[in-house]
This record gives sequence, structure tokens and C-alpha cells, in this order.
Amino acid sequence: FSYHEDVAALVTHLGEETAVVVGLSFGGLVAVDFALAYPEMLSALVLGAPAVSGWEPSEELERFSTEEDELLGRGDLAGAAELNLRMWVDGPHRAPDKVDPAIRERVREMQMDVFGVFVPDDAEDEPLEPSAMKRLEEIRVPTLIITGELDQPDFLEIADTLATRIPGAEKVVMPGSAHLPSMEKPERFNRIVLDFLRSHSL
Repeated sequence: FSYHEDVAALVTHLGEETAVVVGLSFGGLVAVDFALAYPEMLSALVLGAPAVSGWEPSEELERFSTEEDELLGRGDLAGAAELNLRMWVDGPHRAPDKVDPAIRERVREMQMDVFGVFVPDDAEDEPLEPSAMKRLEEIRVPTLIITGELDQPDFLEIADTLATRIPGAEKVVMPGSAHLPSMEKPERFNRIVLDFLRSHSL
């Protein structure tokens, strides 16, 4: 299966010729891949703390993935969820007690749901080829990148890379949030997105 093909199938199913696509985190990776695979179906792109295909992760992200796999392998779902909270909700600059506990609990519930999703052993994602990192200059629609100032360094660097290489892209840094600015500061996030869409008559 292919994530970006699924997006194309959804837009077609809804009977739309084009769509504004908003992608957050891994959803940002999917949105960028969709933009490159189906440029004719896209009218604008909004990316919140996005990942991007073809990005080489830092040692810190590799360590996180390894530790998460080890916890899940031992059946310690609660430990793996807390690891995700420290990584993505708290971020590298905040202690857990400096983050709204309601946000941490909501993300914990979401993460536990994710761990419970059944994935068939033979499921295989077919990635975009060539990867987005090699083709960012091909994106020609209005693009907005929103990032939290307290996010992981990889994602701050990704945001800078996208803003530099996608022609005409705009970038907004949201203070006081890490990897989930849309959850930590939803009103501010929504206002930024709506102002962007209005500025492009979308």
C-alpha cells in the first residue's frame, strides 16, 4: 500500500478535483509525497511539524526508535507511551511538569490506541521514489510550514529545509510548544492556517 496513494483515492472518492491538504508530523510526510505524486490534485499545502521522506534521522531519533522498539518488544506499552510523551510532547527543553497535564494525558491515550492497532505481518508501505528530499523544488502550490519552537532539532531543521527549498513557502514558528503545536495551542494554530488560506483566496 501507499500512504500518498490513499490520499489521492480519498480526494477522488469525495468528488473533488483539488484539495488543500493539511499534514501534521508523519502526516506532513504523506502530504508532501502526495503533493509531488499528484500536483494536479493540490491547491495548497499546510505542514505542521512535518517529517519528510528521504530525511536521514539524527542519532537521537535513532536512539528513540530503538528504545521504543525494545519497550514494545517487552510488552511495556505504558513505558513506550511515556517515552513518546517525553520525546514529542515535552520535547528536549521541558520537564514533564512544565507541560499541561491534560495535553499529556490526551496524547498518552492516543498513543496507547496506536499501539493497539493491528498491522498485518505482510503489510508493506511503498515509498515515493525518488524521495521528497530530492524533489522539494517541484512543489509549486502555496505552502505553509508551522513548527513549535521547542520541537526536536531534526524537525526544526526539516522545517527550515522545506521553507528554503519549496518555492515561495512561508514558515511560522509557534513559541511555547514542541512537536504538537496544533494540540498545545489550537486556537493560535487554527488562526495561522485560516489567515494563510485567506491570503491566497482559498
